[in-house]
Amino acid sequence: MPSTRTHAPRGALVFDMRQLGRQAGSALTQTRIVPAPDDLRLELIGVPAGADVPLEVRFEAVSEGVLATGTAIAPLAGECARCLAPLTSSVTVGFQELYLYAEGRHDKHDKHDKHEKHDRYDNHDEQEEQDAEGLYHLDGDLLDLEPAFRDAVVLALPMSPLCREDCPGLCAECGVPLADAGPGHRHDAAVDPRWAALQQLSEQGDDEHQDRRTGAIDLQEG
Repeated sequence: MPSTRTHAPRGALVFDMRQLGRQAGSALTQTRIVPAPDDLRLELIGVPAGADVPLEVRFEAVSEGVLATGTAIAPLAGECARCLAPLTSSVTVGFQELYLYAEGRHDKHDKHDKHEKHDRYDNHDEQEEQDAEGLYHLDGDLLDLEPAFRDAVVLALPMSPLCREDCPGLCAECGVPLADAGPGHRHDAAVDPRWAALQQLSEQGDDEHQDRRTGAIDLQEG
């Protein structure tokens, strides 16, 4: 079983299938280190554009095209969904897609054009066109793996990434990361603004009462 390993230049997710041939049952495995395409991310985490991604793909020739089965390890960078601290990790993805030979697509389109002359609004033909939109095709002997690779990576990204499983998040009062603040971190209960003036008068009254009591004690002792 032939196998090749290369360090691909930026954007090289296109594979030449001439070495594989079209004999059903033939197989080819290729291992590459590819730069990550742009925009492989969700809101809080993603794959840095241009980061090295080890990729291994097995190509198998079948009667209608080429079956591509791949695995990749993508580095991740983002921020914790609870405490917003920067984080880095990686994700391993697997995918499998069938790439149809280009002439098969052309034959189908030719048949569609002939059929359309007889009945432009045939519902069955419209459904065939909708189904074909989700299919992958080879461009001659070239197979572009980027769409399948992109879909697999984005679907594997965590919606709520965490710096650690038990991350306590941020303090709701001051925004300090609770993991750094320690178990004793707390805030005194906030005073309702409507009672702030009354509390101030009460504190002043206590001070005046204390002053009078101190003066009375001084007179008794004198």
